[in-house]
Amino acid sequence: MSGALENIRVLDLSRVLAGPYCTMIMGDLGAEVIKVEAPGGSDETRKWGPPFQNGVSAYYLSANRNKKSITVDLKSEEGIEVIKKLVRKSDVIINNFKSGTMKRFGLDYDTLAAINPELVYCSITGFGETGPYKDMPGYDFIIQAMSGLMSITGDEKSGPQKVGVAITDILTGMYACIGIQSALLERVRSGKGQKLDISLYDSAVSALINIGSNYLMAGKVPTALGNEHANIVPYQTFQTLDGEMVIAVGNDHQFKALCRVLEKDHYAVDERFQTNPDRVEHRKELVPLLKEVFLTKPTAYWHELCYQNNIPCGPIHRIDEVANDPQLHARNMFIDTEHPTAGLIKMIGSPLKLSRTPVVLNSHPPDAGEHNNDILTQLGITKTNN
Repeated sequence: MSGALENIRVLDLSRVLAGPYCTMIMGDLGAEVIKVEAPGGSDETRKWGPPFQNGVSAYYLSANRNKKSITVDLKSEEGIEVIKKLVRKSDVIINNFKSGTMKRFGLDYDTLAAINPELVYCSITGFGETGPYKDMPGYDFIIQAMSGLMSITGDEKSGPQKVGVAITDILTGMYACIGIQSALLERVRSGKGQKLDISLYDSAVSALINIGSNYLMAGKVPTALGNEHANIVPYQTFQTLDGEMVIAVGNDHQFKALCRVLEKDHYAVDERFQTNPDRVEHRKELVPLLKEVFLTKPTAYWHELCYQNNIPCGPIHRIDEVANDPQLHARNMFIDTEHPTAGLIKMIGSPLKLSRTPVVLNSHPPDAGEHNNDILTQLGITKTNN
């Protein structure tokens, strides 16, 4: 079955997470993705671990399925010529080198656009290719710190906290994917490619959403609220008799339902709590009252009762519980495939569910240079330094 991006060829010179995550999404959607590394494999995640399975890193496997792999020495004239030959037959090229690196290689946008005017050229950097920070290296952890995300994550006791995954890399990869596909659509009208300048810093700041908007509108610097919400109450975690759960009351109707479930109907008519703005203003008065009630019963009891009354809620799962969740298995969110080195590997599936062109696992995350012979032979190259 054809994928939605069938006949789109992506030349992927990126490594680590943001770029590879972007190209994995495109590969899942049917694009032909050719991963380019230095001889021996230069994607740092190949060595990030443990865990490893037969020497193959779980981190690398998480972002590189549905790709082919070639190894090319970009410091040699022969290697640069290989890239240029591939560019002539590609729709997209993506890299996440530091600003100026591709120009030093002779692979800048203007050079490659002269070879292929329809090329969509995506550059991912920490801070973008313009501005005073353009030459600074940018890693997810640094970006989380500088973007303000860490300042609003955690609580007064914990101090600033990072998100448990490299969230700015993931966001940047998705923005890059959106931008690339938008450029491909525009190319249908104009017949021309274009350059995309995508940065982790921009992507992270865009994710501030309502918190950023709150500051821009009111001028008040937000503080870390832990598991509480800045604009909605009650929207947080609550300790129960045997654990902890999330209650996410999004409107006044749901709050009234929660009060009924808790057998505290008078809270719903208390003038301090009747509307969400009232509840936000009187957060410190309402939340302790709710906490006291939730502590009287176990999580399963409250979860079932809230679910029956259409009150948004959920238990806090460990990763092992997530991996065994029947809902996720029904949605094919865990998949297995054979890998030539690692053996049978387990991966998280794609959240993209398309009715006519569904995501298909066509190929395992490749070993470095696994497809050298096939791809380079197509270019008429029979001898390389790789």
